[in-house]
This record gives sequence, structure tokens and C-alpha cells, in this order.
Amino acid sequence: MGNKGNLGYLIFLWATLVAVVSMATAQRPFERTKGINGLEKIIVRDDRSRSFEVYLYGGQVASWKNEKGEELLVMSSKAIFKPPTPIRGGIPILFPQYANTGPLPSHGFVRQRFWEIDTNPPQLPSNSYYKAWVDLILRSSQDDLKIWPHKFEYRLRVHLGTEGDLILTSRVKNTDVKPFNFTMALHPYFSVSDISEIQVDGLQNLNYLDQLKNRTRFTDHDKSIIFKSQFDRIYLSTPDDIRIVDKKKQKTIVVHKEGQVDAVVWNPWEKKVEDLGTEDYRRFVTVESAAVEKPITVNPGQEWKGILQMSVVPSS
Repeated sequence: MGNKGNLGYLIFLWATLVAVVSMATAQRPFERTKGINGLEKIIVRDDRSRSFEVYLYGGQVASWKNEKGEELLVMSSKAIFKPPTPIRGGIPILFPQYANTGPLPSHGFVRQRFWEIDTNPPQLPSNSYYKAWVDLILRSSQDDLKIWPHKFEYRLRVHLGTEGDLILTSRVKNTDVKPFNFTMALHPYFSVSDISEIQVDGLQNLNYLDQLKNRTRFTDHDKSIIFKSQFDRIYLSTPDDIRIVDKKKQKTIVVHKEGQVDAVVWNPWEKKVEDLGTEDYRRFVTVESAAVEKPITVNPGQEWKGILQMSVVPSS
């Protein structure tokens, strides 16, 4: 009996140890530290040395690296890390207004607000393995209500998938007593070998609004988008998956989106942008998940959810 009792106790201890290790792995802590100009940022790594960084100012992802340490996003060489100036590069959040499509300042205001760590985030999905993530939240302030009179909560979960893909899950809840509408975009600056050497696939035969021509509507009949000059278009009712093919790097960036039917493709080329380095345009392209033409309506107490998933695969 004594031996059996000892064996049972050892099995219990082993099971407890496994459970503790599993919990520690599933709830991998993030690092909270100071970034440029003392702005707080969160660094999240998985067990294969893949990582991302997100600033609390703007809730803005500023880095996404693969297991080789290769940076997959671009920050402007002239990015200004000094509020209230928005940070140029990474993945800005444009909410509750895209560009100058309404009465608010261009691209809304949440990219110029300080977000917080969400201490009561939505439950993690039971069918996925989360090891590297962080949950942020922004609640409307009294100053926000003066320019946009709608109470809201914007929850943002940023996490690494099992293959190193970067996933941003947005949840916008109406905490007011009346419905509100918004337009928005997530605006990733994807790192490429050279803007003149890449193409964007998946938008053939779609209507678009040309932002270089007062948002005049056209149809794109080209099989692929290639870049030879300034480019700024809002593609309408787009597929869930759009591909950026970089032949020189022999890789394809797959942009998958849910809950946002439009897509913005932008590169300023040689147009002067105050907080963008002269040659920075060569290093990036933006393919944005967006909701522009048809604003999203959220009723009181209800929540809208959108997903932007970015992955890198070898080019075929």
C-alpha cells in the first residue's frame, strides 16, 4: 500500500507540474518597456523568436519579425514619436473616420490617443493555441465626445499565429444609447525589396475610387497592380485575400481580412511627405483592410468585429 501511495503521489505531482507549465506557456507574459522618446511599448515574443512590438500611443504595431529576425514592416526614417503627432509606419489604426471622408480630422483620432492594457479581454478561442499576444483597449474620453459624440470601446488583440502570422482583431462596442456609424482602416506598411519590383494580385476587374482624382470611380482590368508612380486607390467590395508578390525576395505577403469589405493600396512614390524619408517609398507598400464606401453601423450595446491577418509564404 505504501508503494502504491507513493506512486499515486508522484503521479499527482507530475500532473500538477505539467498543468502549471502548460498554463505558463499558454499565458506567456509580454515585456512592457520604454520605446523611442520614452513612449511605452509592449514587446511580445513566441518560443521560436518571432515577435511584434506595439506602442500604447495609438495602439500602433511598430514591428513584426520572423524567426530569422527579419523585419516585415517599415517605419518611416523620419517618424515622429512625439504626441499628438501620429506615428508614421507600422500599422496605424484609422478610426472612426477614414481620411477626409467626414467632418473629423483626417483618419480620425484613435492613432493619437494613449491606449491601455485590457485587464478584462474577450475570452480566448478554445480552438486555437495562443502563446504570444496582448490585449489593448481604448475608451472614448470627454475630449473625444466633443468632436465625435458617441461613446465607444475599441478592443484590439494583437497576436502571433502558429506559423508566425500577425493577427489584429478589432472589436468596436457601442456603449452609448444611440446608434453610430464609422469608417476605418488598418494601414500596414509592408516591407518589400523595392516598390518597382513587386505586384499586388487579387483586385482584377474590381471598381475603385482613385484618390488622386477626387475619388472618381473606375474599374481595374489589369491582372496585377504594378507601381511606376504615385498610387492611391480604394478598391470596393474586395475578396478576403489579397497578395503582395515580391519576386526579388521570393516571398508573398498574404493579406486576409474579415469584416472590412474594402481595401486601400497606397504608395506615395516621390511625392514629398513631411515625416517620410526621401527614399522610404521604395521600401514599402500599404495594402489596407478598410470599410470606406459603406460605413459600419453599430447599435447600442452591440459590437462590431474585424480581423486583419498577415502572413508570409514562399512565392510559387
